[in-house]
Amino acid sequence: MKIKAKPVTKGVAEGEAIVSNMPISFTGGMDPDTGIIREPGHELEGKSVAGKILIFPVGKGSTTGSWQFYAAFKRGNAPKGIINNTVEGVVAVSAIITEIPMVYAPENDPLACIKTGDFIRLDADNGIVEIITKANQ
Repeated sequence: MKIKAKPVTKGVAEGEAIVSNMPISFTGGMDPDTGIIREPGHELEGKSVAGKILIFPVGKGSTTGSWQFYAAFKRGNAPKGIINNTVEGVVAVSAIITEIPMVYAPENDPLACIKTGDFIRLDADNGIVEIITKANQ
């Protein structure tokens, strides 16, 4: 399955999807030393986004989120790519300064058709999200 989306940054990333229906804040919500979501009550609490394609509706929180994301990136703990329904400034800047592929406004809701564990190819150069293999759910 291929989904068209609008690119924020360029690049191509492949990897396992990690999906949240909840907004994410990188300030306090993600540990830059581990890539683990640590926001109490978040559906990804205790799970690492490091090296995965992170799919969530929109970012939230402080403008220091880009700095926290950059710290995670420098430590090897950032996601490989980001897919959002709605672009938000802090997440967009995070992707731009780390040159991580990011798209938004997909034609099909990725939260409905992509599940955690699916293998995804994110081609931000062409605005295409492709589900390569579905996870055993």
